[in-house]
Amino acid sequence: MKVLSAASELFPLVKTGGLADVTGALPAALAAEGVEVTSIIPGYPAVMAALEKAAPFHAYKDLFGGAAQLLRGTAHGLDIIAIDAPHLFDRPGNPYLGKDGLDWPDNAGRFAALGKAAADVAGGINRRYRADVLHCHDWQAALGPVYARFLDGPKSVMTVHNIAFQGQFPATVFGLLGLPQQAFAIDGVEYYGNVGYLKGGLATADAITTVSPSYAQEICTPEYGMGLDGLLRARRQVLRGIVNGIDTDVWDPAKDTLITENYSAKTLKKRVANKRTLEARFKLAPGDGLLHGVVSRLTWQKGMDIFATSLDALVATGARLALLGTGETAIENAIFEASMRHPGRIGVIIGYSEELSHLLQAGADTILVPSRFEPCGLTQLYGLHYGCVPVVARTGGLNDTVIDANDAALQAGAATGLQFAPVDEATLEHTLARTAECFADQKLWRGLQKRGMEQDVSWARSAAAYAQLYRNLVKA
Repeated sequence: MKVLSAASELFPLVKTGGLADVTGALPAALAAEGVEVTSIIPGYPAVMAALEKAAPFHAYKDLFGGAAQLLRGTAHGLDIIAIDAPHLFDRPGNPYLGKDGLDWPDNAGRFAALGKAAADVAGGINRRYRADVLHCHDWQAALGPVYARFLDGPKSVMTVHNIAFQGQFPATVFGLLGLPQQAFAIDGVEYYGNVGYLKGGLATADAITTVSPSYAQEICTPEYGMGLDGLLRARRQVLRGIVNGIDTDVWDPAKDTLITENYSAKTLKKRVANKRTLEARFKLAPGDGLLHGVVSRLTWQKGMDIFATSLDALVATGARLALLGTGETAIENAIFEASMRHPGRIGVIIGYSEELSHLLQAGADTILVPSRFEPCGLTQLYGLHYGCVPVVARTGGLNDTVIDANDAALQAGAATGLQFAPVDEATLEHTLARTAECFADQKLWRGLQKRGMEQDVSWARSAAAYAQLYRNLVKA
């Protein structure tokens, strides 16, 4: 079976978040299920530089404002079709934002090109390749199912990684898309008089997935559906949640080259070497006491505003904190000010580093994820795999992947972390105190670590679920 995966990010070529990790890891996992995945991605500079054995696949005289060509090649073991359209994608830095930090003003055309090219390729624009299923990820690729539906393409799957980001544009954009007029309707891209890319993908795809069963339920409600809950309730019969996995070749504490010392569930004492390195990198006072870790966007969604106000309480429990992240200026400033109040107890690095994110998972005792909503989350999965106990809000994929250390779960030998709800200052501070109490009982803590490391967080089960979904679509 041949599947064309369309996304705006693909690890290790281009990454701004977990979407890239998913689209980069899923092809290899699906290969074990007999599914051959080709990934189509915009030809950003990093993509074009990495592409090997590139051969012409198709040429466009005009693709949303200029000539373009599709090139098929390989990169890092992935089968790639790159959209070589310099007028759209030959731009440095973040794939979505200009130097001013604002969206590129032509993002509507840039990502319409991704959807159009994906539907064209999947539909057999080159006679040497035709996909059985077109699988599109998030709003940037969401016009793929729309083009496939209205221009007689293959069956399609639309995956929502975060419904908060929808790709909404003025109605004037519709005239640029090359779609028939009937596509500007309630069962197409029309959304309150404007054009909704994600809305169109959700309305036209043959199957909809999101990245955890809990999030699939949540987005059908007004609280979490971000205005699309009614559409999703109407299409509930084709909606399902499939939990993400992680690439256990890239993320494996037994052979991770980005950490100080490798270890396994049987050699957990070796983690201390990573803790010492982590303390040094974040200018923390060394010690064997509880060390919390955070790797996160510093935003309201991630609960970081509440977290910032709870840092004095965190230190009061005797714990320390190593935080890596970037985001809203007010939250960055609040966290930085807390680090000034507590030198040696709170260490902050504003930014992102793949190396440091691995070291945090290997050296910290916990990974804190206090998100208000979290479709799936990969951070807690890395934590489980690295013996870095997840402390998470009870929402979305966090709820589906972490078992709270309540009395019943502890007695049953099932607990793998700590959960809390709601996301407010009092509950978070109570949970930080509860975490410190659990850490003080090292036998209990080792049990949490080892059970977490025993969990199957690979892509194996999820890939099997996707493969079965594809087969069912082809048979239908």
